[in-house]
Amino acid sequence: RLVRHLAHKKIVMVIVEGPSDDTALGVMLSQLFDRNSVYVYIMHGDITTRKGVNAQNIVARLGNEIRGYARSQHYTAKNFRQIIHIVDTDGGYIPDEQVINDGTKEEPVYESEGIYTKNPKLIIERNKQKRDNLRRLQSTGQIWNIPYQVYYMSCNLDHVLYDKRNSSDDEKEENSYQFAKKYRNDLQGFITYICKSGFSVKGDYKDSWKFIEKGLNSLERHTNFGICIEAELNETEQSSKVLIGE
Repeated sequence: RLVRHLAHKKIVMVIVEGPSDDTALGVMLSQLFDRNSVYVYIMHGDITTRKGVNAQNIVARLGNEIRGYARSQHYTAKNFRQIIHIVDTDGGYIPDEQVINDGTKEEPVYESEGIYTKNPKLIIERNKQKRDNLRRLQSTGQIWNIPYQVYYMSCNLDHVLYDKRNSSDDEKEENSYQFAKKYRNDLQGFITYICKSGFSVKGDYKDSWKFIEKGLNSLERHTNFGICIEAELNETEQSSKVLIGE
């Protein structure tokens, strides 16, 4: 990409956890933000639970990732329009007593009533780290002077998009491919699915985060990403009105 090409196109940077998230969402997001240049940045893991990342340094850590990408492409902060960060809740807000000891589980298993694990202490500590970091990110309106907002998929992206909680990597890959195939020529269908399904948390951004923090909501199937999509649609509509002189 040539920097001069971005004179009229700014970068919308979408941060996701894994490659299958990019496969599932990348094509539709490029269509949604068609007046801008969408770049999906894959974190290869969950930064909110990464070792050594806490509420005091998570904004700086994210800033380092963004600046590193910008430097590699010869961009500055002015080349970016916004940063959209999509995270899994992973049941991070549930009461500690809903983390259930089960020695038969090699990996944590997420169900409607709790998280089953052979190491409850580890999951409880992870959940606290995740909560602390997400609360910090919710209150962060800018990173590197670029508008920033974080949106959740609960209990994870696979749960929201395909109604599957405990998918293997192979299943994630296959499901993401099928999802992208289904909607790549149906942007309106994708928008309706994310914004107007039973799992769509509507309304105010801050209120949507208060909702996911309650009870077992962070284990259930919910997303506030529709708020992001509707904001973009509204902005596109307003821009169109300005262009045609309404």
